[in-house]
Amino acid sequence: MKTRLSLSIAAAIIMLLILNSVATYSLLTSRWPGHNDFMSRWEGARSYWQDGLNPYNAQASLQIQEAIYGRAALPSEDPGYFAYPFYTVFPLWPLVQVSYGWASAMWMVLLEASLILALVLLLNHIQWRPAPLILGALILGSLLAYYPARGLLLGQPGLAVYVLEIVCLWALGQKRYGLAGAALALSTIKPQMGYLIVPFLLLWGLVTQHWRFVGFFTLTFGLLMGLSFLLMPSWFGDWLGQLSLYTGYTELGSPVWIVSHYPWLGIIPETGKWGILGGFGGVIEAILTIGLYGFLLWSWFTAIIQKKHERFLWVVALTLTITHLVAPRTATPHYVVFTLPLIVWLKDIARKSTIFPLLIILLVIVLPWMHFMLTVTNKFEHPAVYVPIPFLTLALLWVTRQQWWGASALE
Repeated sequence: MKTRLSLSIAAAIIMLLILNSVATYSLLTSRWPGHNDFMSRWEGARSYWQDGLNPYNAQASLQIQEAIYGRAALPSEDPGYFAYPFYTVFPLWPLVQVSYGWASAMWMVLLEASLILALVLLLNHIQWRPAPLILGALILGSLLAYYPARGLLLGQPGLAVYVLEIVCLWALGQKRYGLAGAALALSTIKPQMGYLIVPFLLLWGLVTQHWRFVGFFTLTFGLLMGLSFLLMPSWFGDWLGQLSLYTGYTELGSPVWIVSHYPWLGIIPETGKWGILGGFGGVIEAILTIGLYGFLLWSWFTAIIQKKHERFLWVVALTLTITHLVAPRTATPHYVVFTLPLIVWLKDIARKSTIFPLLIILLVIVLPWMHFMLTVTNKFEHPAVYVPIPFLTLALLWVTRQQWWGASALE
C-alpha cells in the first residue's frame, strides 16, 4: 500500500511538471524566448554536442551572441560566453535535443520544482512543520520573491547550485553521505558560489572522518573532470581564458566592492564625481575583505578544530553569506542562499506568533521588488540592489549567534 501511494504521488508530480512545461512553453518561451543566462550555457552545450565545436572558441561564442542578440555582440554588450566548467555540458545534454523554446520551458519548470524541493528539505533539516498559512507563504516566496523570480526569468544556473548545496546539507543531516558528496561535487558548475562552502565542508568531513562524504565528492568530481579532459583536453585553459575576460565586460564587483567604490559619500577631486573619502575605495575594500575572511576563518576554526559542532549550521550560513559579500562577482539570483538563515529565524519567531512570520515573508517578497523598481536604470539593476540583504544577513547572524549556537533553532 505504501509503495503504491508513493508511486501515485510520483506519477502526479511528473504529470504536473509536464503540464507546467507545456503551459510555460505555450504562454512564455515560444512567444518570448529569453532566459539569457541559460541560453549561453544551452547554446554552448549544443554547439559541442551537435556541431562538434569547442564551447569556448570564437565560433561557439558568436553562435551564442547571435542567439541572444540576432548578431555579434557589440563591445559595450555582454558577450554571453559559455564561461562555465566544461562538465556543464553533461547535465544539459538532454535539453539540447529539443528546440530552445522547449528547453528553456523545461529548465524553468525544473528550477521551480527544485526551489520548492530545497524549501522542503530545509524545513525537514531544521525539523520545522510550519502552519499551513506560513507554508503556503514560504512556497510563494520561494518562487515570487525578487531573487528567485529574477533567476527563473533569466534561467540562472545559480538556482540549481543553491538547490544542490541544500541537498548536500540535508543529506549530511540524514547521514546520507554519498548523496551529500555527489551533490556538493555537482554544485561546482558555478565555482564562485561554492569557492568557500566546498572547502569548508570538505575540511569538516576530513577532520570528522566522514570518509564516505569526502570519498563520494572526490569520485564524482574526479569523474566530471576526467570525462571533461577526455572529451575536450584543452578545456581548462580555454575556460580560464574566458574567465580572464570577465572583468572587462562586467561593471560591478562584489557588494564589498560596491560599498567601497560606488559613489556614495563626498566628491572625488580628481573626477568631480561623488565618491568615498576622495577615492580611497581600494583601501576600504581591502580592509573589509581581509576582515571578513579573518572572521570566516575564525568561525571555521571553532567549528572544525575546536569541534564546537553546535555551530555547524551557523558557520554554513555565515560561509554562504560572506561568499556573496566578497566573491569577485555575484548576481542577485544567487541571493536565494539567504533562504537558509531566513528559515531558521522564522522557525524561532513562529513559536510565538503566526502573524509576524507572515509579515516578514511579505516584506521579503515585496521590499526587494520595490527597491529594484524604484532604482532601475535603463532596464538594469542599480548597484544598491546588491547591498542590503548580504550585509543585513551578516549582522543578524552575529546578533542571533547564541540562538544558533544553543541549537534552539534546531530543536
